[in-house]
Order: sequence, then C-alpha cells, then structure tokens
Amino acid sequence: MRVSDIERHDTDILILGTGGAGLFAALHAQQTAPEGTKITIAVKGLIGKCGCTRMVQGGYNVALGGGDTVERHFMDTIQGGKWLPDQDMAWRLCEQAVVRIRELENEVGCFFDRNADGSLHQKAFAGQTADRTVHKGDLTGIEIINRLMEKVLASGVEKLQEHRAIGLIPTKDGSALSGVLMIDMRTGRFRFVRAKTVLMATGGGPTMYKYHTPSGDKTMDGLAMALRAGLSLRDMEMVQFHPTGLLAGDHTRMTGTVLEEGLRGAGGQLINHAGQRFMFDYDRKGERATRDVVSRGIYAEMRKNNNPEQEGVFISMSHLGPEFVRQKFKGMVKRCADSGFDLAAGQVEVVPTAHYFMGGVVVDVDTRTAMEGLYVAGEDAGGAHGSNRLGGNGVANSTVYGGIAGDTMGADVRTMSLRDPDETVLEAEFARAIHPFTRAPELILPLRKQLQECMWDEVGVMRTEAGMKRGLAGIAAVSDAVMDVGVDASNLAFNLTWHDWLNMRSLCDISEVITKAGLARENSRGAHFREDFPDPGAMEDSEFTLARMDGDTVAVTRAPVQFTIVRPGETILPEGAPETLVAAQ
Repeated sequence: MRVSDIERHDTDILILGTGGAGLFAALHAQQTAPEGTKITIAVKGLIGKCGCTRMVQGGYNVALGGGDTVERHFMDTIQGGKWLPDQDMAWRLCEQAVVRIRELENEVGCFFDRNADGSLHQKAFAGQTADRTVHKGDLTGIEIINRLMEKVLASGVEKLQEHRAIGLIPTKDGSALSGVLMIDMRTGRFRFVRAKTVLMATGGGPTMYKYHTPSGDKTMDGLAMALRAGLSLRDMEMVQFHPTGLLAGDHTRMTGTVLEEGLRGAGGQLINHAGQRFMFDYDRKGERATRDVVSRGIYAEMRKNNNPEQEGVFISMSHLGPEFVRQKFKGMVKRCADSGFDLAAGQVEVVPTAHYFMGGVVVDVDTRTAMEGLYVAGEDAGGAHGSNRLGGNGVANSTVYGGIAGDTMGADVRTMSLRDPDETVLEAEFARAIHPFTRAPELILPLRKQLQECMWDEVGVMRTEAGMKRGLAGIAAVSDAVMDVGVDASNLAFNLTWHDWLNMRSLCDISEVITKAGLARENSRGAHFREDFPDPGAMEDSEFTLARMDGDTVAVTRAPVQFTIVRPGETILPEGAPETLVAAQ
C-alpha cells in the first residue's frame, strides 16, 4: 500500500460526525451557505445509528418560564462547573437552548412529553434550581436523532458513511486546514477529502475506563487528531463519571450503561452494602447532588465494602410504587430487565461510569478554532461546562453549537477557497495508520482491558499524585505494547482488528493528556478530585488547564478563567442582560 493509492476528493463544507452537533450543522449550513455549496457529512458508522446523542435518555435543559429564566439556567451551569466554564459559551448555550427547542419541535418535528395543559413537561435533574429538563420519556436522544436523521437523509447532502477520520491535514505553512485523511471502512481504502471548512463533531467517548457508558467505537479520535495537529485542549482532566452505571458483570456490554439521572430526580434512593441510605452523609442534597458529588459518595462506599460479591451500591425505586416506575421509566425498566434486574420492585446494582468529557478543543463562541477552516462543536469542544456538566446540558450543547457551527461555516465558506495539503503530514498520517501491517498479528483486546484497569484505578473518580504517576507509567507500557501488535492486512474491508488498533492509539494518546492535566491541577474542582489536594482553591483565582504537543511530548499549562459575565460572589438579576450584576445576598 502506497501514498499514491490515496483517493482525492473535494467538497466545500465537510462535517465529521452525525450526532446532534453534526446533523444540526448540516441542516443549518444548507440554510446559510450560498446556493450550489457542496456539503459532505462523514461518519464512522451509519447516519442516525451511532454516536452518543442517540443514547441520551434524560433530556434537554431549557428555561421556558414558570419561574425559570435563562439567567437562572446560566448560574446553575456556572456554579455546577465550579466557576471554570467559559462564561460566554455557557451564556450562549443557555440563551440559544430556548431557540433550539422550538426549532426541534416546530421544524425538525420532535415530539416531547407534555403536561395536561399542553405545555412541555420538564423534570428535575441534579444541580438545577428548577425543573427544566424537556424529555421524551427516558429515550429523548432517539427521538431527536431519528427526526434529525430523516431531515438530513432527505436533504441531498453528500454522505460518506462508514468513513473513519484519521488525520487533520494542514496547509504547508500550517496556518490553515486543508482537509481530512479518512479510511473507507467498507473497502479499507484511504481517501483524502479537501474542504474549505471542516467541522469536527466526532464526540467524546471516555472508553479508556473499566466502566463507561459510550459504545466501544467511541474512542476520542477527534481530540487525538486535534492534539497531533497542534491545537490546544482545555480542561482535559475533567472526565465526568455518571453515578449510576448498570453493574451487570463482565460477561455483558450492558455493564456501565447509564441508569438515567431522572431516577434520582424522581426520588430514587442509593443503598450501600449494609442496606443503608448514605448520600446525605456526603451532601445535604442527598441523591440529588451533582454528578461528581454522588459519584464520589458511591466510590467512597465501594471502598468501605469488603464483600467481593458486591462491588457497587444499589439504586432503589420500589418505594415510589412499582407501577409508577414502570410507567415513568419504561426504557430503564426494560434495560434492567434485559440484564436480570427488576428496577420497579427490586434493587439494581450500580457503579460510577465514565460518561462525558468536559474537556476539548479551545474554540470561540462561534465554534472557530485557532486553525483557519476548522470548527469544533459538541463534546469535542471544551469550555461550556467547566469542571462538571449538568445532566441535560449535553444534548442542549451539541444541538445549540451544531446549529451555530452550520451558520458560521455557511457564512465563512463564501470567502474561502480550497487549500493544498502539506503532503509531508499526509504521508506521516498514512504511515501511522498502516504501522501494524509491519508487525506479526496479535490480539489487541488484552491491552485495552489493561488500559481500562489502569485508568479506573489510578486516574478515576478519586486521584492522587502517586496514583497518576503510576497511571502514566501504565499508559506508557500499554502504548509501547500497542506498537508491537500487528494486524493481518490480507483483507482490509471491515477489518475490525485494524480499527481496534487505531482506537487504542487514540485512547492511549488522550489517556496521557488526561493524566498530565490531572497532575497539573493541584486542587479539587468538580469531576477532578485530588485526595492529596481536596481543597477547591479560591473561586476568584480559577484557572483552566491547556494541553498541547511540545515536540513529541504533551505539555500542560494553566490560564486564568475570564469572568466576562459574572464573578464569584455575584449573580445575575432575574430577566436581566448578562452584564447586569448584583451582589449575592
């Protein structure tokens, strides 16, 4: 296989990923770009059938009145993120969520649950001062993605399905993006797609942990590509663990999947190995504390337990009435039943599970990056959530910023031209991808399990300097071992072993960044908890981490948070503009 075998393809707007961000971007780009603009969407799997948005259960945060306001939503987001969010991004998220939910209903065609008077039903989620989560039962993501998929499939955009992006290829001077190197997974052939504008919306997927919620093919590819391209990544230590991941055993991939936050919002109780309700020992809000607090409470109880037959804790809903639970949480009841548990009338064993990534590429409020022609939206973008994402803010973030990205690219493409690639970088990314063809075939799965155990034990819910240094050594050992694993190259069509190898490269790269960023933050904020530095530090002196490549190594620096809208000790007047501040009483 030679570089000359790479197929060349041109488009105007290229969108990587077809979750909420990617699909919304495609629809908005069609509306704003000049007539005749060629729009291409590429996805690692099939449109509408993969990605994390489809897996969203709980719902969509939006302030729709009834005592709730955009300002209140914004303050919950800032305080939940422990004053680390990019405030301009957080404000735009909360403000535009109101616009986007109407668009989802009236233009995309989503049907959400309603009250008897016809208004949208909104349920309680942790960390919120109002019931603001719009939903479709407990299967909200499927409703949103199905309707978006229908719109996009009928839109006439070019579709590159089962195409894996493996490298961002800059221009020769490095100032702008030329395009993206991909693998057509159906044939194993390489394809370089040159584009005037590229949106990276490949999603997160912290599947480098023993317990995780995303599907195994979500492996942080986008962030790994951005890192190699020289972009800065912020808040990379901030891995969100959802408190209640199903613990069904090593024999099933159902282990780690989420039991949604609405269970606790409705009154679900967490029970330890001694049969005691315990969360009020850790926070006055009990089970309705934020995800980071509840995850640490569960993890602390797990460490107290010496029973090898019970690793996690239990969630109990039966006190609410089995029929009520079956009616209100149909999806969750069925998911548990499929794994042998009775959520409605019994108890279900749960464990904290790696769920969402607050860190990501540094972007502005219009999704532009430091590299001309590259835009980032959704879970690939850092800043909006700070150190902790509120449940319900994730799908709002992807759809809000996906739409913004589509609008921005549609406008910018008018003044942009196709740019020639740096052929040296293109060759390097090609060589990187075919490296395993030069080694004897071996199994990659044992190394993935080794990485997952290392990250869970040393860089997980609770962290220490000594543990993270052990983690770095463990990651390096796995990384070195991966380079000696070979792949049979006799048939590259749907060669899943090859893609498992590529997945491991991404996971190892980002695991190192997570760990180094964690070592650089010597305090505890949100999802990042240092047992050796438990104090959160002064909120007014908040800093975020910045990771980027310095030669062949990852370097981490810190930068001060800009309090552009509100400072610690202040709040926003209800119904006021963002610059209208008043001291908190």
